[in-house]
Amino acid sequence: MPRPQPQYFTKVPEIQYFHHDFTLSPLSEPASSQFPAKLAYWALGDPSNPAVLMPTCFGGTLATTTPFFYSSLDSGTKLPIPQEKYYIIITGLLGGSESSSPSNQPPPFDGPRFPHVTYEDNIRLQHALCQHLGVTRLYAYIGFSMGGQQAYHMAALYPDFVERIACIAGSARTSAHNWCFLEGPKTALTTSVDFHDGEYKEPAVKGTRAFSRVYSTWALCQAWFREKSWTKLGFGSLEEYLDAYWGGGSDANDLLCLTWTWQHGDITVYYPEDGDDLGKTLGRVKAKCLVMPSRTDQYFPPEDSECEVEHLSNGELQVIESIWGHIAGGGGGTDEDKRFMSEQIRELLKF
Repeated sequence: MPRPQPQYFTKVPEIQYFHHDFTLSPLSEPASSQFPAKLAYWALGDPSNPAVLMPTCFGGTLATTTPFFYSSLDSGTKLPIPQEKYYIIITGLLGGSESSSPSNQPPPFDGPRFPHVTYEDNIRLQHALCQHLGVTRLYAYIGFSMGGQQAYHMAALYPDFVERIACIAGSARTSAHNWCFLEGPKTALTTSVDFHDGEYKEPAVKGTRAFSRVYSTWALCQAWFREKSWTKLGFGSLEEYLDAYWGGGSDANDLLCLTWTWQHGDITVYYPEDGDDLGKTLGRVKAKCLVMPSRTDQYFPPEDSECEVEHLSNGELQVIESIWGHIAGGGGGTDEDKRFMSEQIRELLKF
C-alpha cells in the first residue's frame, strides 16, 4: 500500500507512456483477447549504459519504487545503481493506477470490466517497451514484492534476455498461505457497503479502508508491534500510525486487479511439461539470482526462499534481518535495512 516516503528527488521525473496493443495471456480473463495497453514508465540515464529494469509493487508508484537504490539528495551517498553508470527503466504494474488500470482505462475496459491480467501480460508488455527503447538485453531486473515475483517471471519467460535478477521479498510462485492471506482484505473490500460490485460512482472509501486495515497487520510482525515501532516513525499511538499509513485511498477495482495478479503468480505455467514442478522450472533460469527475503516477512518467509534457491543454478540467498516484516524489503524499514540491501545489490551488479 502507498506510504509516506523520504525525499529522494529534487524534481520527480515526468511519467512517460508506452502504448501497445497486445494479446493477453491464455490464463488471463478473458483469455487471449486483444488489449490496448498503456505502460507508465521512467527511463533515466544514458541508453548506452547497461540497462536495469525495476517494476512497481502492490500499491507502489514509479516514485516509490526503491528510489534509495538510484537517487539521493545527499551527494555523498554511495548508490548501488547510480544514474551515471546505468540506464534505469522503472515500469508501472497493470492495475497499479499509473499504467492501464480499472480506474483510468476507457470503455469497454473501465472499472470492473477491466480484464484479469497476469504477470505474463506485464512481462510481455515490459519486454515490448525494452525493444521500443532499443534495449536488447537487460543487465539486471530488480523488484520488491510483486516486483520480485515479476523478476522471476522475466527470467522464466525470457531466459536469454536478462543477465541478473534480484527478488526482494517475493517468490517464484504465490504460496497457498500467501493466496489465503490476500483473501482477507479482498473479502473485506468486496463485501463493504460502498463497493456495489465494483460499479461505485464515488470512491469506495469504507471498502478500501477495510482492505488496508486487514492488510496492515500482515505487512509487519509481532515484534514490530511489541516494540511499539510506530514511535520510531514519530507517531504517538498505533491508531495515528494506522490512519497515516493504512487509511485506504487507492481505487477499489485497482486493488482487486493487483490482488488477482498476485494470487495467480506461478512461473511453472510457462512450461507445462514440468508438470507443476517448481524446482524443474527454477532450474531453467539462466540469470544470476539474488533472493533477498525479510526474516519476519509473513507473505514471503525466508524458508520459502531457501527452497527456491536450492533449485537455481546460480542463486544466492541473503536474508534481511529486520523486524519490519515485509515492508523492510521496499525500504520501509530502518536505514540499516536499506544499507544492507544496497550492499547486496552492489555485489549483484559487479561487472
